[in-house]
Amino acid sequence: MLFGKRFDWAVAALGAMSLLYASVTPAVSSGDAAGGSGAAGKSGAPGGWSLGEPVRYENLTVFPVLSKADADTGPFETLDEGLASGDVLVTEHGSSDYLRRSRDGEARPAPQQGGGAEVNRLVLINRGKKPVILLAGEIVSGGKQDRIVGKDRIVPVGGAPLPLDVFCVEQGRWTGGSAKFAAANTMVHPSVREKAAVDSDQTKVWAAVRSGTTSNQASRTAAPPASGAAGVGSSPTTVQVEAAPAPRISANAVGGVISREAPSQSYRKIYQSQQIGRDVDTFADELERKFASATSGLKGESVVGVVVAYGGEVAWSDIFASQSLFQAYWPKLLRSYVVEALARPATVEKASLEDARSFLDRLKGHVREDSEPGVYTWREVAQGHYAEIELEALAPSTLTLHWMKVLRNS
Repeated sequence: MLFGKRFDWAVAALGAMSLLYASVTPAVSSGDAAGGSGAAGKSGAPGGWSLGEPVRYENLTVFPVLSKADADTGPFETLDEGLASGDVLVTEHGSSDYLRRSRDGEARPAPQQGGGAEVNRLVLINRGKKPVILLAGEIVSGGKQDRIVGKDRIVPVGGAPLPLDVFCVEQGRWTGGSAKFAAANTMVHPSVREKAAVDSDQTKVWAAVRSGTTSNQASRTAAPPASGAAGVGSSPTTVQVEAAPAPRISANAVGGVISREAPSQSYRKIYQSQQIGRDVDTFADELERKFASATSGLKGESVVGVVVAYGGEVAWSDIFASQSLFQAYWPKLLRSYVVEALARPATVEKASLEDARSFLDRLKGHVREDSEPGVYTWREVAQGHYAEIELEALAPSTLTLHWMKVLRNS
C-alpha cells in the first residue's frame, strides 16, 4: 500500500513537471519544427516560415505565412501573365493553329504529331523570354472546353510544343470557334483542385464541380446517441440533434445554376453566376480587407503564403518563394478558398494557431517525383489523409517556387 502511494505521488510529480515544461517551451516556426528537413530548411527555399495572427470571417480562417527571406522570382512568369501578353500560346492537341518562335525570332507554324483534339491533353508553347510557372487548378478558357492544369510544372523558354496534361471543367461542351485558349484568371476551389492535383481523376473532377465540395464536413451531422438499456415498461429515449446550417453553395444550388445558366456545366459560368458569384464576391471582399489590414504593419517579414482552415479543420496551404509571387496568385486563390468555405456548412469551431503550425510539418510518407533536367523537379509526398506537393526550380538557381499541402477529402 505504501509503495502504491509513493508511485501515485511520483506520477503526479512527473505530470506537473511536464505541464511546467510545456508552458515555458517557446513556439517554433515550421522550419524549426521540421529540423531543417522541411521546405523552409531546404537549400534554396525562401527561408524559415512563421505564422501571423489568424484572419477570420464566418467559417473561414486564413493564417498568413511569413518569411524573413524574399527570393528573387523575377526571372519567372505566371501562366496568366504569359497568356495575356501573348508569350504563351495554348491550343487543342492536334490543332495546327499555333506558332513557334525560331532562333531568329520569326513566328512560324509548328507541326504536331498525331491528330484530333483530346479532352485531357492540350499543347502549350512558351514564346516569351521567361520560364512559365503552371499550378494545378489554374483554368485556361476557350477551345472546345475549358480546362484546368493538372500538375505544377515549369515550361522553359524556347522549347518544343509541350503536350500538357489537363482536366476538363466544362463537361457538356465539345465545340468552339478558335482552338486558342485565354487566361481565365481563375483557380478552381480546393475540392476540385485536389481531384486534379492529387487524385488525377477526371470523373472525380467533374463530380466535385457539380457538388460544390467533397468534404465530409458538408454532410456531417451529429447522430443521436444509442439508446441505453430500458427498464421494464419503459421506452427508449431519442435525442434530437440539430443539424448544421446548410451551405450557401449546395449541390442543389449548383444544379439550379447549371439548369438555368450553365448547361455545359462550365466551372466559370457556375461559380461566377449571379446567384453564386454575388455571395463569393461579398465574402472575398470582406476577407481581403481583413487580411490586408492584418498584414499591413509587418517589419522585416514578407507574406509568402497562407494556411487555410474551414471551421476547426485545417485543410490547405499554398506557400511561395517570394511575396511578389504570392501576390500574383493571391486574388484567385482567395476566391477559390471562399468558394470552398461557402460550399461547407457554417460552424462555430475555429482552428487555432497551433493547429495551423502543426499543419506545416513535413510529411514522411510515400514519395513520387517527376522532373525535367535543368528545369524543375516536382515532388509529392503522401501520408495517411495528407498530401504535399513541391515545385522546385533548378535554374537559374535551385529554388522551391511553390509548396502545397492538402488534407484529402477521400
